[in-house]
Amino acid sequence: MAVASNGGCSAGDLFTGERAVVLLFVIRVALAVPSSLFFPHAATLLLLFLAALFVEISVEKSSDSSSLLRFKTRPGVSSGILLGATTLPAVMLSRLIQLSRVSLSHNNAFGYLEMQYWIALACCFGVIMYFIYLMKLSEKNWRSPVLCVVACVFMCYLLFALKSNEGFYASKMLYLIFHGAATVILIQHVLIKFPFCASIGEALLVSSGMVLYFGDLISHSLAKMNNLFSLSSKLDYFPNGNHSEIYTIIQGELLGLLLLPIFYKNALKLWDYFRNMTKRSAKKDERFRKIESSVLFSALILIILAVLVPIWMHFVQDFHTHPLFWVLNFVFTNPLERLALCSYWICIIFISVLRFYNISKKSKTERILLRKYYHLVAVLMFVPALIFQADFLDLAFGAALIVFLILEMIRVWEIWPLGKMVHQFMNAFTDHRDSEILIVSHFSLLLGCALPKWVSLGFNDRPLAPFAGILSLGIGDTMASMVGHKYGVLRWSKTGKKTVEGTAAGITSVWAACYTLLPLLASSGFILSQHWGSLLIAVTLSGLLEAYTAQLDNAFIPLVFYSLLCL
Repeated sequence: MAVASNGGCSAGDLFTGERAVVLLFVIRVALAVPSSLFFPHAATLLLLFLAALFVEISVEKSSDSSSLLRFKTRPGVSSGILLGATTLPAVMLSRLIQLSRVSLSHNNAFGYLEMQYWIALACCFGVIMYFIYLMKLSEKNWRSPVLCVVACVFMCYLLFALKSNEGFYASKMLYLIFHGAATVILIQHVLIKFPFCASIGEALLVSSGMVLYFGDLISHSLAKMNNLFSLSSKLDYFPNGNHSEIYTIIQGELLGLLLLPIFYKNALKLWDYFRNMTKRSAKKDERFRKIESSVLFSALILIILAVLVPIWMHFVQDFHTHPLFWVLNFVFTNPLERLALCSYWICIIFISVLRFYNISKKSKTERILLRKYYHLVAVLMFVPALIFQADFLDLAFGAALIVFLILEMIRVWEIWPLGKMVHQFMNAFTDHRDSEILIVSHFSLLLGCALPKWVSLGFNDRPLAPFAGILSLGIGDTMASMVGHKYGVLRWSKTGKKTVEGTAAGITSVWAACYTLLPLLASSGFILSQHWGSLLIAVTLSGLLEAYTAQLDNAFIPLVFYSLLCL
């Protein structure tokens, strides 16, 4: 937790660079909202910004209170509540703006996405109310009454907005409260179980994103049950129609992996209970325990991912075959391009990993620069696939994320025989944001590239939007770090390492990449509708956010850049 002084809040403390950029970001999104959506959508986003700003200032001034000390946040960074609270709702609102341009407001897709926006608001607002409650317990902060007023105004406005669907007002409110409460529970779990791994803003983004993502899974399951049993035809906040098969497979497998720790820990306890009933020597017991836990771990992965999760997939998606066979059939539907792409990826991964791992062992090059080389590798891997095989890239992103999750579990639990080897390899590319408990660098880079593509599923009239993560991380962030490290002289702040030269290089490189990419997309059949002025604002604001924020840039910058590209 960043510790601030106990005195008054000066203008310099109030208007930090990060807060100024977030303000410009929120205003840009709000001004792009059409008049038919401005009330209540843009207004509620602005109210959320104000509430989050007051809470961030209050939390940072009350970081020594007993109610906040139990959260061991990543040291050396601000709380990040403002950025964490506004990012996800702004992304959802930008998608709504996209759909409104084609007059889809009468369709169920628009209504469901609108509900997703309200859910994102409810998740963030629930966490804000929770921290207001914690500060109220400390009774050291005079802003608590003001924050309560802002919170009540926001909630009243939200209640008024949701009153339009007569007869289902109460069920909608319960639905939102459920998501908000789930986010509060999850963020406590993240901050307590993974100490010193994340700031409050990063934990808020992760928690609200997971609740929104897996809440969508629950919604589709309930919608399927509603259709089967004809419970009601007026629940418009349930989706009407299925996701794509690829989306369903990724969603189900990720849920299975996130539930795996619960099954694994309980299975280990049960196994230890039965094993203790037999008498063994200490050496023999230690020798077999690692093997037994490895077999148990592998068996649970097989049962969950190959049996239990496919049962749910068959229920919600009506697969006519096992999802694994569906994936194989999808790959071999266009074998020449897709298998060639897989071969291309394997070659790049093998060469880059072997080369950079050896450099990390022998060279004195800073790890931050070594990690930026992997950002360039992401550009080489993902840009061709996104242009020519976008659907296959969705599947590949999901498969890579599943592999990363399994490897991280193997590393953390030291699963025999790969646990130590995976830890040694991963540790070669960590930085100050990683810890022994959780290494987030590889996750954040992959998700930063994948999320803009996944969020763009369905209607998308901005062809650069799916490239937001690849451009901002693979090109902008990389050039900013390299140029700033070698040529940077003018620093944005006295305590920070970011330089004006690095930021200028990052913004210029992304702008040049967009200028080069647009004609290529046009020649590939994409309809270009991106305005150059809007593109310049998006590139500049995302570059400034990279310069000022101390939060995990791989997580926030792609989403902010994506949101701005959708406008």
